[in-house]
Amino acid sequence: MPFQKIDAEKLSHSVVRQIEELVLRGILRPGERLPSERELSERLGVSRPSLREAVAELQDRGLLTTRAGAGIYVADVLGSAFSPALIRLFATYDEAVIDYISFRRELEGNAAARAAQSGTETDLKVIDAIFQKMEVAHSKRNPSDEAGLDAQFHMAIIEASHNVIMLHMMRSMFDLLQEGVFYNRSVMFKQRDTRDILLAHHRAINSGIQTRDPDAARAAIHEHLNFVEDALDLQHKIARNEEIAKLRYAHEQGG
Repeated sequence: MPFQKIDAEKLSHSVVRQIEELVLRGILRPGERLPSERELSERLGVSRPSLREAVAELQDRGLLTTRAGAGIYVADVLGSAFSPALIRLFATYDEAVIDYISFRRELEGNAAARAAQSGTETDLKVIDAIFQKMEVAHSKRNPSDEAGLDAQFHMAIIEASHNVIMLHMMRSMFDLLQEGVFYNRSVMFKQRDTRDILLAHHRAINSGIQTRDPDAARAAIHEHLNFVEDALDLQHKIARNEEIAKLRYAHEQGG
């Protein structure tokens, strides 16, 4: 008979599967440092040899990396989403900004609707907690904290959609946004009137999700990103006009 005795799964395999799922679900993030070997083995309830075997396997798979004298880290698995050459093109191609916002509008609209419909109570608490921090940061003169919380707020909505493909794609996209590849988000928060409008947008998004109204949540995302697109387009026009004005002024001075 073609049957063989089934062996209990090796402990190291169980560790591998648990860490893989934490990375997949976005709970363990790229660049995040894992606890020390001793602490991690205690938390997982496995021996250090079993843990070392699991870590070695995860390193071979490219999910973990070690840094001499610093410990074990989640590998920068998002870094391969776009090649450096393509990132440079994004940064120099004006229409990439519009394409990026269009991409976000569709995906985030769906994510907000999913979060409103099927996000857990804890998911909604996380989103609301970040929004409350945004309100506090809004009162400060320096907009950097508010701009940073803006990205966290949108990522919390993506996480609450519980779509792992969308999660990792959007996390990669937000990493590029934070690096200023598509546009400098902090520029959007420089003007007080603009900051007030953006906060009102985020309040509407949060309200739609907290009241579990998927249509309202999606509509609020669309309104927000339409505004961002129009504001960036205006900024680009003003910048181009200023370049022309400087040329005209230089010509008048020289003439």
